[in-house]
Amino acid sequence: MSAPGQDEWRERGPHMGTDQTKVSGPDLAQGVAAAELSDGQMLAGHVGQDPVLLARSGAEIFAIGAVCSHYNGPLGEGLLVGDTVRCPWHHACFSVRTGEALQAPALSPVACWLVEQRDGRVFVRSRKLSASTDDSRAATEGKTPERIVIVGAGGAGFAAAEMLRREHYAGRIVMLSHEGAAPVDRPNLSKDYLAGTAPEDWIALRPDDFFSQNDIDLRLGQRAARIDLKSRAVELADGEAIRFDRLLIATGAEPNRLSIPGFDLPHVSTLRSLADCRGLIAQATHARRAVVLGASFIGLEVAAALRARSIEVQVVAPDAHPMERILGRALADVIRALHEEHGVHFHLGETPVAIDARQVHLKSGLSLDADLVVAGVGVRPRTQLAEDAGLAIDRGVVVDSQLQTSASGIFAAGDIARWPDPHSGERIRVEHWVVAQRQGQVAALNMLGRRQRFDAVPFFWSQHYDVPINYVGHAESWDDAQIEGDVAARDCLVRYKRGGQVLAVASIYRDLDSLKAELDMERQVAAR
Repeated sequence: MSAPGQDEWRERGPHMGTDQTKVSGPDLAQGVAAAELSDGQMLAGHVGQDPVLLARSGAEIFAIGAVCSHYNGPLGEGLLVGDTVRCPWHHACFSVRTGEALQAPALSPVACWLVEQRDGRVFVRSRKLSASTDDSRAATEGKTPERIVIVGAGGAGFAAAEMLRREHYAGRIVMLSHEGAAPVDRPNLSKDYLAGTAPEDWIALRPDDFFSQNDIDLRLGQRAARIDLKSRAVELADGEAIRFDRLLIATGAEPNRLSIPGFDLPHVSTLRSLADCRGLIAQATHARRAVVLGASFIGLEVAAALRARSIEVQVVAPDAHPMERILGRALADVIRALHEEHGVHFHLGETPVAIDARQVHLKSGLSLDADLVVAGVGVRPRTQLAEDAGLAIDRGVVVDSQLQTSASGIFAAGDIARWPDPHSGERIRVEHWVVAQRQGQVAALNMLGRRQRFDAVPFFWSQHYDVPINYVGHAESWDDAQIEGDVAARDCLVRYKRGGQVLAVASIYRDLDSLKAELDMERQVAAR
């Protein structure tokens, strides 16, 4: 069984319009003056055709691959924190000592290089055989579980399985998925893949043989029907019972559906799975006009992707300003203007009342021509399995700070989990891919007895044409939104405050500031 962090698989994704692997900067094999690199500084260069990043932490100088293993982000433009570096694009974190991916969304390590200091210069001599993980892991408390069952193969479920094997867990892992495809990069389904600028072979989180090579029993098309707490088993729809010593419930969420005539027509779709996206792409090849129901992040990302396919797009939403509840009026208006520049037409303050084979009919009496209809009207957590088992439910599955449910040895992570957030001081549930992955990683450690608190700052990103939006923290409401920069020029940062406390920060083209805001929130919690 290979360690999943050691293989040569590289996670790939959007931003393919720029070649982040093109070398630049000094030739580090020829050496650079040590004086050029003071404590806390980084220097991007290359060794041959390999981009390499030098980083100095105290008296030590390290060299690792300069390109993030998630979406190929430039690590040299990120933030060095102690002996870790954070990617500016999507806040992945790597050890500069080992190259290990310490924090999702990156799961694969970056390369490590040997560094030599001589005569006041720093040389990067050769690449180590592989990036290494830390083998001195914290001791497991209690008996090591013989079998861990994971219900769900989304971001949380996959990250948990990968982390278990990375931690050298040798017991059995069974992963159940009601979907027909192995775990995929779900955020990309509404972005580049749907737009036709990312090939499908970039969508899988790992190659098909990853699961067999790492002895992960991935069962596709298997729906868990019941959790029997007394016998400690998950019962499948076909009657099979799978015993567990530890259980992770990561059932995710499912798209909301509208109770209007015509919503079940063949040309009406939601977007959650790879199968959904494949179906949309197939329909988009023949469609000329599309109507998107909902001005959520998913809805507007779909609108942008369909415009990339030269399809006419009209967006229908009850809001007066798209995403105002999350981002505030100023950013909401910028996003609307951006989409209008790309030819999207908005019908705000409107709701659909019926759909037929040719049109979407609105409450105002207006009818919109549509060959394709996509509903992005939110999701609801799949909590029924947990609720039927008698676990505590409160607008999600209630978990403690270590992501354990009300039943010992049973954990929950991802879109279903409602956890005590140390940043806001509230119990929250969020539907972010990166949060799901990070929770899956922490749940995996805690199923091994590590007793680690989940205290990561929530983070998500969204992409609209060539404009990225990063969001750290969580603010369901705020009384002040402080804007830095020029919103109209799409170069800004917005701090959302309540009672003077920063709860969240949204930014456009302020990647380093976004990383610093995340770090500030982490330090505030650590100081309490």
